Amino acid sequence: MTKSANHNTVDTKDDLVAYLESGCKPEKDWKLGTEHEKFGYTLDDLRPLPYAGERGIRKILTALAEKSDWRPVLEDGLPIALLDDTGASITLEPGGQLELSGALLDNIHQTCTEVNTHLIQVQSVCEPMGVAFLGMGFQPKWRREDMEWMPKARYRIMREYMSKVGTLGQDMMSRTCTVQVNLDFESEIDMVKKFRTSLALQPVATALFANSPFTDGKPNGYLSYRSHVWEDTDADRTGMLPFVFDGDMSFEKYTDYMLDVPMYFVYRNGKYIDATGLSFRDFLDGNLPALPGERPTLKDWEDHLTTAFPEVRLKRYLEMRGADGGPWDRLCALPAIWAGLLYHRPSLDAAWDIARDWSMQERLELRRDVPRLGLKAEIRGRTMQSIALEVLDLANEGLLARNRLNAAGDSETGFLTTLQEVASSGITPAETKLKMFHGEWNNSVDPIFTTCAY
Repeated sequence: MTKSANHNTVDTKDDLVAYLESGCKPEKDWKLGTEHEKFGYTLDDLRPLPYAGERGIRKILTALAEKSDWRPVLEDGLPIALLDDTGASITLEPGGQLELSGALLDNIHQTCTEVNTHLIQVQSVCEPMGVAFLGMGFQPKWRREDMEWMPKARYRIMREYMSKVGTLGQDMMSRTCTVQVNLDFESEIDMVKKFRTSLALQPVATALFANSPFTDGKPNGYLSYRSHVWEDTDADRTGMLPFVFDGDMSFEKYTDYMLDVPMYFVYRNGKYIDATGLSFRDFLDGNLPALPGERPTLKDWEDHLTTAFPEVRLKRYLEMRGADGGPWDRLCALPAIWAGLLYHRPSLDAAWDIARDWSMQERLELRRDVPRLGLKAEIRGRTMQSIALEVLDLANEGLLARNRLNAAGDSETGFLTTLQEVASSGITPAETKLKMFHGEWNNSVDPIFTTCAY
């Protein structure tokens, strides 16, 4: 998993296919890259953070750069991200959600150290400011209009377009948080098997991590409202990608899909050029109205690949995108479940056997049911709880076989514990919060901001 692309002009579709294929690497070189987002708020009034001001996102980024080994990234003279020498970055989602995109690491022990180090750094900067962060899948209290948008030009372009293609896209951008892991593949055959298996079983992660039952301070009827939001964001760039399960799935097939995903923008000379709704196929032919006569570079293709949001996304690696944000132990649990399944061939084979015979209609129904029902959703008479327990056993076997030990001699299997507790009880994190909302929280979401803060 590399994080850069060159600026050579692309001549043919084959160049775009080759870009994806260049992600193939031998098993000995496979890594993990974990990302998570979180909501910032002021402790005294629980308000979402603005960009500017004494308790704003800009001051947090500046303080992190001053106190730690982070370098600011500026847009129009304003800090909008931080980078370090490991390849990690801290970026801003549209509503001010702070995202850590971790370095490419060998094992989950390192991932958990990275996450904890980051959270300690953030806390050391934010505590004196009276600011804290919350890990949930959806902003539980504040309305869409209460969320201040960050000063990033690409978000302005996307925000306007979102309102034309769905009703919840702006909520997705400004009021959701997730945890993701990026994983490698060895070959096209390996990519296809991992893509199919993880896409089919993504609802398992959605159920286990379901942690967004509130909207505007009230229960919303979902356990993972974040997952539901994707169902009405933009049908052209979201969903379960039925073609992945076809017999001819390949790097070229995904390239064709991305060529048909409408564009958002092109980045030129430090500026974002609005290309919403335009065709990358036309760009490839030199016929993009926004840039007449110009052909795309590989960097343009790399940017375009980030503008599709399916449940699993292909770049030069695979991104697992089905989980709600949550507390620190679940930030380490997500890479554990997917590395255990996808980085151990017997576990991968057995995981695919679980879902191999499901019809596309059944997959789509499961995708719709899980955000509402969590582990109680069913497919072919099996509950998600039953499937989750089996999947976790396979992940546990995979992590044991990986045999990545820490200094104390512990394997990575301990990172699955929090998920095993959820699966064994059948009670999602969202249901635990709903019970407290109707009980000791006295129908208020405010206690979340103290009990669930990082």
